[in-house]
Amino acid sequence: MESSSQHTVPRRTPTLEMVAEVAGVSRATVSRVINDSPKVTPEVIAVVNAAIAELNYVPNRAARSLASRKTQAIALIVPESTAKVFADPFFASVVQGVATHLSSTDYTLNLLIASETDPDKTRRYLLGGNVDGALVVSHHSGDHSYTQLGNALPIVFGGRPLQADATDSYYVDADNVHGARIATEYLIGRGRRQIAAIAGPQDMPAGIDRLRGFREALASAGLTEGPVETADFSPAGGADAMRRLLATGQPLDAVLAANDQMAAGAYGALAEAGLRVPHDVALIGFDNDNFGATLSPPLTTVDQSPVALGEEMARKLVQLIAGDPVPRATITPTRLVERTSV
Repeated sequence: MESSSQHTVPRRTPTLEMVAEVAGVSRATVSRVINDSPKVTPEVIAVVNAAIAELNYVPNRAARSLASRKTQAIALIVPESTAKVFADPFFASVVQGVATHLSSTDYTLNLLIASETDPDKTRRYLLGGNVDGALVVSHHSGDHSYTQLGNALPIVFGGRPLQADATDSYYVDADNVHGARIATEYLIGRGRRQIAAIAGPQDMPAGIDRLRGFREALASAGLTEGPVETADFSPAGGADAMRRLLATGQPLDAVLAANDQMAAGAYGALAEAGLRVPHDVALIGFDNDNFGATLSPPLTTVDQSPVALGEEMARKLVQLIAGDPVPRATITPTRLVERTSV
């Protein structure tokens, strides 16, 4: 019986030259196949791919990057403080969606929490050839550098850019106007007539659009707009805004909060004032995150599916990098989630 050691193939890392030898083609032809060159016939591609599979060859990404000037990396930029990013479940859901889509591609994800003390640091990184494109979420109207960078590399925004010079930008956004409108209409349909709002920052598209939907619903119903206070999308901000609404002395029987975190803060402020949800004041949030589901009573809210938003942002960016035609604006749907806070 022959020793099996006579048939053992030495453990060597497969190389481009080895693939070329097995496929019976030149090294240059193998390189063209790996880099998706249109100059190779389908028959040759099939032979080279079979050799790659037989040898378990993994292309050298660094060499491919030098040849194609591609890094196979994408940056996700969040122009917010580190504390806010890790406290708000919205960002985690967006990252989950982005990562889910990129898992089916060769791209890796770099998370950049934009520096508040050195805003040019992120700009230098993006322009330094470190990534093939970028995703930007939670951008404010003052973040002009990101829309301008769209001329230098592919960028997709999570949310409608507000700058006047951003008409050529690509973005994915939830239908915030519709979401706030159906939430306010739901309050009206449940007999509430003195409806106030805790709006988000008015230098952000979500804050602006959700307040617009609130006002449109009241105007369509012929109702007078209740008091409006703005806050920073945090629980503490929502609590402070709720206290300010109560301090106006204006009667109110319902509040639309522009996100679930602010709604959670509003619960505490209402309890401090001896008011019950929903018996005294009905409350609706926006986001459908973990905050709302765990409140008592559970919060009626608007679902905008940030996971799906992140997936769509990543899909759109990958298509842009590949040179595929992509619509500038993509709007994802919102829907009402009924619980017992109304």
